[in-house]
Amino acid sequence: MIPTVLVTGFEPFGGIAYNPSAAIVAALDDWEVGGYKVAGRVLPVDFARYRSALEALLGETAPALYLGFGLATGEDMIRVERFGVNLADFEIPDNAGARHSGRAIEPNGPDARGSTIPFAEIRAALLEAGIPARLSNSAGSYLCNATLYSALGLCAARPGAPACGFIHLPYASHQVAAILKDEKGALNGESVAPSLPIETMIAAARIAVAVALKGRG
Repeated sequence: MIPTVLVTGFEPFGGIAYNPSAAIVAALDDWEVGGYKVAGRVLPVDFARYRSALEALLGETAPALYLGFGLATGEDMIRVERFGVNLADFEIPDNAGARHSGRAIEPNGPDARGSTIPFAEIRAALLEAGIPARLSNSAGSYLCNATLYSALGLCAARPGAPACGFIHLPYASHQVAAILKDEKGALNGESVAPSLPIETMIAAARIAVAVALKGRG
């Protein structure tokens, strides 16, 4: 049986009709790399449901590596996260209408958990490939951060303790162009937003997975 890598993205949220993270994991689904097969799945933007959905996927795929992807509006490059923090503090409601403020993700959990992927090596490989990337000490306080924080705890408790991390993405360039053309949605017709072509972000995701798998056996 081929060992597995689990990658997840998110459904659209916040009035934005397209989430590039979902497109990226769809593109990686069934990809084989270094003797592993990738399973790409989409998580709900719902604080009440994301953890159980993630736990079920980890149980289903038993991955050697888990890598989450999410959209960070306003980000201008690939952002590799170093930490997940034990805080849910939403600027906007989730897709179920919940808007948490100052809530602990796990009341008895540690304040923060550190990513276990080789984030510096991933950034270096992305830069070598001509893809702008940076390291980040804050995954925010919305569902992306909650997913990273929970995933790190869930992965640490699993047999073999799969490597675990999270990468934030900017808008896709075609997405911004469509919003500006229609003059509606999250941006108005006079706004600009940083973005990358979706093909570039798919390439970045493939590089990140390949680098993270090195040394996993």
